Amino acid sequence: MFAPPEPEVTAAFARDGYVILRNVLDPTLRQRLAEASRALLASGHTAGRDRGADGKDGFRGCVGLDRAFLPLVANPRVLPTVVALLSPNIHLLSSHLIALPSNPPDGPRTIRIPERPGWHRDMYGVAADLGDDRVPRMAIKCAYYLSDLSDDCGLTMFLPSSHILTAPPEIPAGSIDPPGAITPDLGPSDAVLFENRTWHAGGINTSGRTRLAIMMQYGYRWLARVDDPTPHLLHTPRLDPIDRQLLGEPDRAADGSLAKGSGAAPLRQLWAHRAGRSDIATT
Repeated sequence: MFAPPEPEVTAAFARDGYVILRNVLDPTLRQRLAEASRALLASGHTAGRDRGADGKDGFRGCVGLDRAFLPLVANPRVLPTVVALLSPNIHLLSSHLIALPSNPPDGPRTIRIPERPGWHRDMYGVAADLGDDRVPRMAIKCAYYLSDLSDDCGLTMFLPSSHILTAPPEIPAGSIDPPGAITPDLGPSDAVLFENRTWHAGGINTSGRTRLAIMMQYGYRWLARVDDPTPHLLHTPRLDPIDRQLLGEPDRAADGSLAKGSGAAPLRQLWAHRAGRSDIATT
């Protein structure tokens, strides 16, 4: 199943800064993920807890909190596209469980209010350090939605082609969204890939149900993780080499000595084989 994406997929991503991947989440797995998410949210667990003043709840590093999330790490229906858009030299930066509560139409509107509408780029601090016009593509998120996908459930919104903007998008007075913003049309087994420069915002949930999402973020191995390190995951039984790379396998030889680039060898070798290329096998 680990095959390079079709050219139209990478072309759409290059044009829009995001792309929808269809039928990438098995329904049985989706159900297990939803159950694990609800159990975690109902627990008293505080490590990595991410609560907002708007009622939003969630966990950073959810992969390290419940093994039920591990199948998402190297999803073979998603990972080839991420590799094609970045390179094989990647690891998992973040696994973020987000529970967006429902609000009445005239009640609190999460963080998307006129004074602070919530539109942002990912990897906070990068634009402040480098400038909006100098931020490169460094990371890609895959957003899975585990709950009802009605029109009013508050799916993440995107501003197409905003990854090439050199300044924040303008939001007209009296509005909370920039012109051209869209809500993707998703089915329950679909996912959205988007890069760190693409401007996006949480939708407004008025469905009467909590919206559950998991955001898996991948980036270059020379980037620090957004979540707390989870070295214990490398001791999980039956992990394959690609899982181990994405979870943080270091550049080490069997005797513990430095072996530059060895941590990325599993994806690099597989990608070279499946893409029919020899030039990236040893880079």
